[in-house]
Amino acid sequence: MKFKLAVVALVGIAVAGAFRAVSAQEKTQWDGVYTAEQAKRGEAVYTDVCSPCHGPDLAGTDLAPALTGADFAMNWNDMKIADFFDRVSQTMPLSSPGSLAAQQYADVISFILQKSGAPAGTTELPSTKEPLTSIKFVAKKP
Repeated sequence: MKFKLAVVALVGIAVAGAFRAVSAQEKTQWDGVYTAEQAKRGEAVYTDVCSPCHGPDLAGTDLAPALTGADFAMNWNDMKIADFFDRVSQTMPLSSPGSLAAQQYADVISFILQKSGAPAGTTELPSTKEPLTSIKFVAKKP
């Protein structure tokens, strides 16, 4: 009887641990964390505000680094999207840091993710930091 109880308890612990590991797993940009409509809005903001420094194709200029490509991906590899959101919203645009609405920053990041090859999904990228902490940028598609 004690043996059966111990086996049932161990199985229960194993199942609970597996469930916790799966539910705690982070999303990445490859999981469709923005919508196509959001990226389209971000493209408009990017064109107006960001392209003078970062270039129309996000390839960077003498004034600012590229926002796509291998160097960009390696710089942000394994970082939280929340960290990228903080960096962009606190330092951009260079002439007036923090001057855009939080939603505009999220839209621009969605556009950058789209241009980096990440697929669109059915839910918009959040415009607040807390939910962005559960989304990681990974350089290579899993």
